[in-house]
Amino acid sequence: MGLELYLDLLSQPCRSVYIFAKKNGIPFEFKHVLLLKGQHKAEEFSKVNIFRKVPALKDDDFTLAESIAILLYLARKFKTPDHWYPSDLQKRARVDEYLSWQHTATRLYGTKVFFIKALVPLLLDEPLPPAKLDGALEELKETLKLFEEKFLQDRPFIVGNEISLADLVAIVELMQPLGAGYDIFEGRPKLAAWRRRVEEAIGKDLFLEAHEQLLKPKDMTKEPLSPEVKEKLKENLLKYVK
Repeated sequence: MGLELYLDLLSQPCRSVYIFAKKNGIPFEFKHVLLLKGQHKAEEFSKVNIFRKVPALKDDDFTLAESIAILLYLARKFKTPDHWYPSDLQKRARVDEYLSWQHTATRLYGTKVFFIKALVPLLLDEPLPPAKLDGALEELKETLKLFEEKFLQDRPFIVGNEISLADLVAIVELMQPLGAGYDIFEGRPKLAAWRRRVEEAIGKDLFLEAHEQLLKPKDMTKEPLSPEVKEKLKENLLKYVK
């Protein structure tokens, strides 16, 4: 059977897994799981990931959930270049530090801005209170300030002179607001320069391929969401506007 990766490239964690596997020449079968169609809720998919979330990995009879666990599994199994997850104790600790922090920082606030700007106007029958968007943007700005001051500092990449899993996980999250028309790199020269270096390290063609669906989204009014997904999204979005 070999390695199967269950992905939807609208998802930031899925993009990190996809980029890492492709960049390192890891052979895998791409199993599309369309989130907006509710395919992750299918009974068959629950046999791969009981959490019914993507990404998910199946390697013969072995299954694995959670993007960070998947990235580390791939790095170890396929013995990818050391710079991705360094053997040096302190460099590896720096990668681990960012991977532990990002869940409640870059991921949380980048996703929040994307949801509010892209999905609230589409799915809710009420206008978005400007104060809610302003608040979300302020939270993201503070997170970006911490990212620059704590994790980037004056280094080319988070760990030093080479890209690591920390940079990869960071870039896919920080690209997400662009899908809603909000460019977080504008007016932030240090962050913009880091993005260019990450793109070059990944390869521009692969980087654009992974983000094409996000940056050129199909009109969701022409591609109806599954009723279950639509109601769940509405439920989550109402938390942002109330």
